[in-house]
Amino acid sequence: MENKIPGRKAKDVFLWIRKKGTVSKQELQELTGLPASTLTRALDELSGQRMIQEVGYGESTGGRRPVLYRIRPDGAYALGLEISRTVSRLALCDLRLHVVDSRSWRMDATCTPDKLIRETAAAARAMIERHSIARSSLLGLGIGAVGPLDRAEKLIIDPKYFPAEGWEHVRIGPELEQALGIPVLLDNGANTALLAEYWHDAVHHYDHLLYIHAGVGIRSAMMSNGQLVYGAVDMEGSVGQMIIQADGAAPREPGGNYGSWESYASVYALEQAARSALKRGRSSLLTELADNIDGITYDMLETAFHRGDDLARELFADAAVYFGIGLANLLNILHPEKVILGGPLITGNSLFFHQATRVAVRKTYHFPQYQVVFARSRLGEDAVCVGAAAMVVDRLTS
Repeated sequence: MENKIPGRKAKDVFLWIRKKGTVSKQELQELTGLPASTLTRALDELSGQRMIQEVGYGESTGGRRPVLYRIRPDGAYALGLEISRTVSRLALCDLRLHVVDSRSWRMDATCTPDKLIRETAAAARAMIERHSIARSSLLGLGIGAVGPLDRAEKLIIDPKYFPAEGWEHVRIGPELEQALGIPVLLDNGANTALLAEYWHDAVHHYDHLLYIHAGVGIRSAMMSNGQLVYGAVDMEGSVGQMIIQADGAAPREPGGNYGSWESYASVYALEQAARSALKRGRSSLLTELADNIDGITYDMLETAFHRGDDLARELFADAAVYFGIGLANLLNILHPEKVILGGPLITGNSLFFHQATRVAVRKTYHFPQYQVVFARSRLGEDAVCVGAAAMVVDRLTS
């Protein structure tokens, strides 16, 4: 895939076209600083490789109307795979990161690494054949997975809470490279989700972004100057161990922090709070939805909430306040321009999103001088797998 765009200058031009969406030659010259003749050669190179296309003419500023360029969607394709605790999803994306085809798997007790690798490879081959994609047009496969990971060796190390056994030290990258014969990249799912959101809204030029996923736990990713920020180790879920109440709730797992963020604002926290309230005698529709109190699930809580159940609404409101407190802590440290929130707690509940962001704003230092934009994930359940494909496309200009 490194030979798809061989020249450095062509890579620079391709990156700007990708960022701008639709752009004229004159604007490209201003953005890249390239001489007209050099820019023309780069555009011809990209057009010859079917990576860009002309899409009409822009408005005249006194002379000829400028030719407009944009990325050619069928110029190349990338696969993106999400591996999470509940659902794994494979997407085939075109060069503009539109989903052309997809397949998903429920991560139940039968979905071992061997099974998922085998079925992912079969599904990928079927997609390639179904859409008549030449091997030379397939850039590779990106994976966004629950951590911790070894990105260099493409290993899933020791993730928690997978229903199936065998998810320790999984050679996910090498196994899929061997099965499919294409390059494979691996990163944590929060990072790939943030990449997807960045490219989905690239024309607005937010270069300092924070992504928080609120689900079984709390996961985060950060982008500065348009680049993902990496630490010394991959611990995407460690943000959930932020202490927001020093003498608070016991951790879910040994080694966790008392009073941690995820103990108050996660799927697990809401389920535990609901069970505790019912055992204390609170009345709720939840008792009609579960066979027993210990069988209360997050899906049941969502159902009760949308049916107007007082207890469910109270629990979500309380969790939203705690989520907002943790979010304010991050804003006061990181100062992003935009915060993108995803995961079940965000996508399934408008009250949670609005309450949490109101609390975060009130507790953010330098407000209103410092203004941050809050948004819910636009890509929803596709964010991680589309971002995994974006990681592969990004390699074209690295």
